[in-house]
Amino acid sequence: MTKNDDPLIAISDLFEALHLLTRLPVPMQSEMRGAAAAWAYPLAGLVVGAVAAVVGLTGFALGLPTALCALLSLASLVISTGALHEDGLADSIDGFWGGWTTERRLEIMKDSRIGAYGVIALVLALAARWAAIWMLFEVNATAAAAGILVASAASRAMMPQIMANLPRAREGGLSAQVGDVPLVTALVAFGVAFVTAFVFAGWGGLLALIWGVVVTLVIARIAWVKIGGQTGDVLGATQQLVEIAVLLSLLA
Repeated sequence: MTKNDDPLIAISDLFEALHLLTRLPVPMQSEMRGAAAAWAYPLAGLVVGAVAAVVGLTGFALGLPTALCALLSLASLVISTGALHEDGLADSIDGFWGGWTTERRLEIMKDSRIGAYGVIALVLALAARWAAIWMLFEVNATAAAAGILVASAASRAMMPQIMANLPRAREGGLSAQVGDVPLVTALVAFGVAFVTAFVFAGWGGLLALIWGVVVTLVIARIAWVKIGGQTGDVLGATQQLVEIAVLLSLLA
């Protein structure tokens, strides 16, 4: 690989991240780099966040109530990802607190059916995201757009951190499909989130990123205790909970 190839590889990695984490129409890659492309996850988050921000800002410009603007942004976040991360959150909560052994927890997480724990987690998570984005729109539309961008990028930057520092709890699924993420790749992803947070939200964005790290560490500890590692569902739960933490921190 020469230096002249680097921009093309970066674009290819972004398309791969978008293909993996979203339902946005992007060109299919002839050669998938898997774990090596994980550094681009926060860039994919920026794209998803930009779409949601534009949708919300359009509603705001049309004079819609801020609550509805926030709801439109939230709906865009869910639709553009096909509720991939929401599904991971529900499955993780069902498994972690619905089983008494590692094997049973992993079995529950693999089950496509959703239980009471998962439903409650989804309702609370969606309510928290909607309320946070709503309150940011109440501050001003620019703050809301910045918050969505920072939260979308930061939350997806934490996924490679989990993948690089926890073993896979089982073979198969999204995490196994991607492969083992090198620590340097995870650090590059964090660097992308760091720059994004500072550019769009200044020092407040960096503080929000710190809270995202704290939440990620807590999730990693719980996943290690409950199932001995990470799965694609754990990654989805990480994205959701870090997004909430970042949005709430920006509000504060």
